[in-house]
Amino acid sequence: MCTICGTPFVSETQEDHLCEDCLRKRPFYEATRAPYYYRGSIMTAIHRFKYGPKSLLGDSLGPLLARFAETWLHGSRNILTMPVPLHPKRLRQRGFNQSLFLARHVAKRLHTELDFISLRRVRYTSPQTGLKKEERRKNVHGAFQLNNPENVKGKTVLLIDDVATTGNTLNECARILRKSGSDKVLGLVMARAGGL
Repeated sequence: MCTICGTPFVSETQEDHLCEDCLRKRPFYEATRAPYYYRGSIMTAIHRFKYGPKSLLGDSLGPLLARFAETWLHGSRNILTMPVPLHPKRLRQRGFNQSLFLARHVAKRLHTELDFISLRRVRYTSPQTGLKKEERRKNVHGAFQLNNPENVKGKTVLLIDDVATTGNTLNECARILRKSGSDKVLGLVMARAGGL
């Protein structure tokens, strides 16, 4: 897989290395990882969790992601956990932020501070589903704002989301966080779309 964005490769090469996208333009985040591919049962569970009246699925998915985070970030210090925020309009429509559900489990397991207030989605955007790669990047550009930059200064921010496809949402959040003084940004998602 790519050592930065975590995209899985379909090749005979056994060693991890950078993908073409990360070689051409390095993302603002240090690394992104996911314990699952977005397909099969996990895709069904995430879809029901995100779009259906199944917010209780967060109590099953959250611990799975938290265990993976503990293994991946074992021994890491000075981490601030942040969910990718929803725009207030979408939050009202959905009734909850699925990324916050997951982030609560991760923060508890890692014994880190959880900040779900500072990073805000300030521009309502179209859903990323169905958009092409460049459209996804443009769709989220300028959509986020950090209200309390002092909260991230010198810290490693662990961004939590449910699914990564192109990584543009995580990258735009990371851009804002790095600009505001974060030491580094890591992305952790439940599942990675594409790949094998």
